[in-house]
Amino acid sequence: MTTNPPLTLVGMTVGIVLGLAWAFGGFGAFLLVLVLGAIGFVVGRVAEGGEVNLAHVTLRKR
Repeated sequence: MTTNPPLTLVGMTVGIVLGLAWAFGGFGAFLLVLVLGAIGFVVGRVAEGGEVNLAHVTLRKR
């Protein structure tokens, strides 16, 4: 059984990394980190469960 970190902690960490990339590398580095992070997210989701279901990631309540 694995425990996942809270999404607020993950979001804060991603925000800090993107902010540092922008501050030290400019807008191009910011976009590169953003795109690579999104690709890593999708690859991780596929490796974890074999499918990508983004329904629980959205903020909209059903």
